[in-house]
Amino acid sequence: MKLINRSNRLLPARDGQLRACLYLRVSTGRQAESDLSIPDQRKSVRAYCTAHGWPVIAEHVEPGASALDDNRPAFQAMINRAEDGDHPYDVIVVHSLSRFFRDALGLEMYVRRLLKVGVRLVSITQEFGDDSAAKMMRQMIALFDEYNSLENSKHVQRAMNENARQGFYNGATLPLGYTLEEIERRGSRVKKRPIIDPVEAETVRLIFKLYRHGDGRSGPLGVKALTCHLNERGYRTRAGARFGVATIHGILTNRIYVGEWGFNKRCSKTRQAKPKAEHIAIAVPPIIASDEFEAVQATLKAHNPRVTPARVVTGPILLTGLATCSTCGGAMTLRTGTSGSGQVHRYYSCSTKGRQGPTGCSGRTIRMDTLDTLVTERLVADLLQPDRLRMTLASLWALRAERATQVDGRVTALRSELATADEKLRRLYRLVENGDDEPDDLLKERLSTLRAERDLARAALGRIRMVNPNPTEIGPELIERFGRLLRENVTSGEIPFRKAWLQAIVDRVEVGADVIRIVGDKESLENALTDSGGEAVTGVRSSVRKWRTRHDSNV
Repeated sequence: MKLINRSNRLLPARDGQLRACLYLRVSTGRQAESDLSIPDQRKSVRAYCTAHGWPVIAEHVEPGASALDDNRPAFQAMINRAEDGDHPYDVIVVHSLSRFFRDALGLEMYVRRLLKVGVRLVSITQEFGDDSAAKMMRQMIALFDEYNSLENSKHVQRAMNENARQGFYNGATLPLGYTLEEIERRGSRVKKRPIIDPVEAETVRLIFKLYRHGDGRSGPLGVKALTCHLNERGYRTRAGARFGVATIHGILTNRIYVGEWGFNKRCSKTRQAKPKAEHIAIAVPPIIASDEFEAVQATLKAHNPRVTPARVVTGPILLTGLATCSTCGGAMTLRTGTSGSGQVHRYYSCSTKGRQGPTGCSGRTIRMDTLDTLVTERLVADLLQPDRLRMTLASLWALRAERATQVDGRVTALRSELATADEKLRRLYRLVENGDDEPDDLLKERLSTLRAERDLARAALGRIRMVNPNPTEIGPELIERFGRLLRENVTSGEIPFRKAWLQAIVDRVEVGADVIRIVGDKESLENALTDSGGEAVTGVRSSVRKWRTRHDSNV
């Protein structure tokens, strides 16, 4: 009986044969899909084992995994099984050492780890024996394999960078709202570019509109409320799953929707950010207007509890979060003082001076009731009168008409998609009715696909009519009603309620030595008008959580 050595112990091998385990690997998913390399490895390795009389006990296949590290499920399962106490096999057979490991240090570590349990690594194309010279040759070949892998990686990265510079798609996951269009063929390579998917794009536009303006029955929706709104109405991701708050937040912050898409921003292995000089910009058609996207980013930032604490929203101070010092730009915060008679007075005071003293800022201090009254009275007198409101909003009405034209263009594109799908279905129906072809599985699958495309286009048309109704003229009655409502709500009622209305139309109040400036945005005023319809609208502002997309904490 033949004896073999395991951990310095002589154990018999069954019938004098070495039991073999096969390890087959390719580096990329594309190689795995072509299904050529792994079958060829399997055929060659099995033939080698048969020639040596080694029964194949197990086979581990690793499709699309790099050998530069050991983060490979099948590889780890094989190593763990080799170290089991029942000693299931005696040799691990590979086509070449590069299939097992492409890192010289890693290869040597695992070879020695296997030898400790009596398992040898055998390469059918690189047989060296077991002496010291063979060990040296194995280490030299491992160094060459590692070098070739790094060089190949460098060349592939350079080719992908050039592909991106030419504006072509490199294989990243496309965000919702985009699909791929074939541009040209270069040999066996198909060059593609991202284009707008007119159906999914309507879902993206709906998400931005709901976050900024709401659904017409409430104020703007927060991230969580927006997620619930979409899921309750049957909206789904491209994969057919329900939306989550992280997905919605990712859509709202993805700059691809304003035509800014980049490649080579992070290392694919470590996920570490690369210098901006190495980033490559790829032109894509925008879905969201730049001003609308930036307004959403400003709102997200303002709702971050690290930027705007909850007390700014619900606290008892009317201008918290709005009043700023015109000298340093710092926030004006509450400071109290007591007079000789024991009466407590409240002041808005520059926070920079309060923290750093006069060297930080000369500072501003003004009585709270004085500033509150000045701001509300000037808003009522100068802005919220019907004639002034109409003049302020006049420049925006032309923009409304332009947006309506863009909506009509999107409707036309969706109708074209719907008509194309209907025509394809009619042709297939006629083919079946005339008996020209049997409705086999392939034809049934095609019919199902076309029906799904038609239904998606119909649903998108329905949504676009709901999300983008025909623009209605803002008449004098609506402006009068809105002005009256706003005048009442900023001058009377509970502080949080008054504060919510002020924050809807005012960005900041700059307090200077001689001048107080009230700064706002015309579009915010228009949104408040159209969302309210001249009626009181209640809403709750919410904060956005600190997102951890890589699950590096609080898993």
